[in-house]
Amino acid sequence: MAIEQAKISVGALQRGMFVSRLDRPWVRTPFALQGFYIRDLEEIRQLQKHCRYVYVDVHKTVGSAGIALCRLLDVSCDRQNRAASHVVTPCRPVTVAHGTYPPPQPARREAGNARKLHGQILQAMGEVMALVASNRPLPLRQVNRVVEDLVESVLRSLDAFTWLARVRHRDEYTYSHSVRASIWAVVFGRHIGLSRQALLRLGVATLLKDVGKLSIAREILQMRHRDPRSELAYRNFVQHSVQLLATDAQLDPEVIRVVQCHCERHDGSGYPAGLRGDKIPVLSRLCGIVTFYDEATNPRGASQPIAPSRAVAQLYDLRGVTYQEQLVVEFIQAIGLYPTGTQVELSSGEVGVVVEQNYGRRLRPKVMIVLDGQKRQLSKPRLFDLAAAEDRAEKLIERGKMGAQKKNRILRDIEPGAYPEVDVAAVRDYYLFKGRGQLSRLISHLAN
Repeated sequence: MAIEQAKISVGALQRGMFVSRLDRPWVRTPFALQGFYIRDLEEIRQLQKHCRYVYVDVHKTVGSAGIALCRLLDVSCDRQNRAASHVVTPCRPVTVAHGTYPPPQPARREAGNARKLHGQILQAMGEVMALVASNRPLPLRQVNRVVEDLVESVLRSLDAFTWLARVRHRDEYTYSHSVRASIWAVVFGRHIGLSRQALLRLGVATLLKDVGKLSIAREILQMRHRDPRSELAYRNFVQHSVQLLATDAQLDPEVIRVVQCHCERHDGSGYPAGLRGDKIPVLSRLCGIVTFYDEATNPRGASQPIAPSRAVAQLYDLRGVTYQEQLVVEFIQAIGLYPTGTQVELSSGEVGVVVEQNYGRRLRPKVMIVLDGQKRQLSKPRLFDLAAAEDRAEKLIERGKMGAQKKNRILRDIEPGAYPEVDVAAVRDYYLFKGRGQLSRLISHLAN
């Protein structure tokens, strides 16, 4: 079905309308998503501040806003309602409670604890895999304990652990995907306001979801393109995981349920049971999304992760089909278009690394600049707070002392490896564990 868009004055906008295009580039506005439902009056005020008109998707607009849109366009509401009925899979919205937890602390405050805990999680997963391979009982108490600590750490500061999910190391373990996905899952769950108990279940399930892959032949696991027979053999890992986890009577049955359903898909195309929509547990839906995102940003066999914007674009294209649209949108809002650790180019031509988010203005994070506008290495990295810089620029523009086109902003994210001289891990250590040793290491790397 072709998308029908209506050009609407910002003065006529209502909650429930789906804004698909603006009258200016998205990057010149504070909106993190290129296409979103209007949920509150603040979003309408922001649209009125930055735009004169927008384009609204006729078919996606819902509720009383759909009737208002029909009247504005002088078209049949029955036609609009019939078009809306073509939605593939009906699904009740998930209850979301933004602001359930206090604003996150600065990443530097939590960094030391997060690094130590990350090592403990890797060690625990190493023991899990070794015990699975030798058919011995799993250390699930230890896993629960480290995930409890992970949850509390992420509740304090999202960026400290996001750093550890973003930076890949040469000596990473084969199970590092599960560790990264578990971090993204807890970050996602915090964003939508899950309870601590639900966060623990989600974190444990995401960490253990792949234990059954040890029962799958290595050559099948490593295939880029599986034939039907190999694909069926691969899919058995879910049942193997469930059977392994079910041997421990102390494990929360809800954790096993999440693992059992994390490969089910919104449109019924998943496995093992072909569940769809509301039949899939909410935590399993979250687990499926973070699994896709981590696999998209860290393709099997690739020497470098890919730019987050590419993974986000892939995920966004699957909204409402493979994954519930509301949850896809919430996840993208949770991590932002430029997650911590992302390499970016500014409109000034400078190149840097996102070191910390601004959770009120996700397109204006803190960036550690390491290359100047001509892509030359700086003798010393420079911290640039885009949100603070934008506030200063707005005041100068209001006074007529600066043109709007001179505001420095993120132009695009950069594929890892595009500038080999940019050492993201060194930037992380310099920012989080600031000291002479880290600065010397970073400058030494930039000089080589």
